[in-house]
Amino acid sequence: MIGILILTHEDLGDHMIRCASHVVGMKPPQLLYLSVFIQDDPDTVLSRARVLIKQLDSGDGVLVLSDIFGATPCNIASRLAQPGKVECIAGVNLPMLVRVLTYRNEPLSVVVEKGLSGGQCGVIHVDAESSHAT
Repeated sequence: MIGILILTHEDLGDHMIRCASHVVGMKPPQLLYLSVFIQDDPDTVLSRARVLIKQLDSGDGVLVLSDIFGATPCNIASRLAQPGKVECIAGVNLPMLVRVLTYRNEPLSVVVEKGLSGGQCGVIHVDAESSHAT
């Protein structure tokens, strides 16, 4: 099973896990978050993240989800990346998280692709006509 670490500003990761747990009906295993606050030293957060990566990796790899590309959490995530072992995606949203949870028993490369597609396909312009069920 692919481990998942959500590395975000403030407590966004905690709230995303709560929302995803609501959607899937349980708190998924091997899913943790790490918050980055304005006063945090990035090297200290990086050290904590490395500990969590080891804790999450059962041998199949870890996917790190961060919020904003180019921001501190993403920059830290990029320092964790190890192709094929620890992969990172920026721009985490709830559809992406639910998708990776659904496919996390697949190889890491597949989970990355499913996460990207879930995140992108989960962003939809909703208007009065599109919101009616047919």
